[in-house]
Amino acid sequence: MDSTSRDSVGIADSGLSLKGVTKVFDEFTAVDDVSFTVSDGEFVCIVGPSGCGKTTVLRLVAGLAVPTRGSLTMDGIPISGPGSDRGMIFQDYALFPWRTVHGNVAFGLEMKGFAQQAREERVNQYIRLVGLSDFAARYPRELSGGMKQRVAIARVLANEPKMILADEPFGALDAQTRRQMQEELLSIWTAERKTILFVTHSVEEAIVLADRIVLLSAKTRGVKRIIPVELPRPREHLDAEFSALHEDILSQIYEEAVFGL
Repeated sequence: MDSTSRDSVGIADSGLSLKGVTKVFDEFTAVDDVSFTVSDGEFVCIVGPSGCGKTTVLRLVAGLAVPTRGSLTMDGIPISGPGSDRGMIFQDYALFPWRTVHGNVAFGLEMKGFAQQAREERVNQYIRLVGLSDFAARYPRELSGGMKQRVAIARVLANEPKMILADEPFGALDAQTRRQMQEELLSIWTAERKTILFVTHSVEEAIVLADRIVLLSAKTRGVKRIIPVELPRPREHLDAEFSALHEDILSQIYEEAVFGL
């Protein structure tokens, strides 16, 4: 059974499973009959043309929206709302401007009532992991865009979710910083082995990061293809196989843009 067929029926002992997920806003169908799985420790990227429902799918997985039809489960348990097993990274960082780097990373643990010593150890651990130990006392206004996103990543990691959900987190960064953040996220993923579901408009970014790519269709509002990325890491943009896969995926996105929805 190929990867698309396997995911269509949602065969998974653990991890995330979407089966026939549809979301309708008033009379507008944002996503329709979306089915795929994400295994424990897997890095999956969602790509597709504008308006295909990438962010809607992520919000459904996060529990920030409720499906009109279909089911979403984590480890076989229905997703009925936000949960500590899923942590969200946003494009706009969503940091508290009145809190330092340390204070932002500590916020979730404070809300959970962690004892101070345990909280300090965990906060310092993840600030070190993202390379910001020298900036722990700085405020967001004193940080670059890349540094702010590292704080956002550390804050999610400190809460130790099983799955990280990322909505175009590097989209506002310049090309050099974006490439650096991709490398750092992969390093963190290798060390922590968290499950990651990552939305991006960049096909190149998806190929750099993902174990598999879920390509959504703006025409059907469903899954067009599920593509395994079998290139060894680190992945070189100039590699012939990388370029061929990049062109293949882009051509399918471009096809919808050219021939209409």
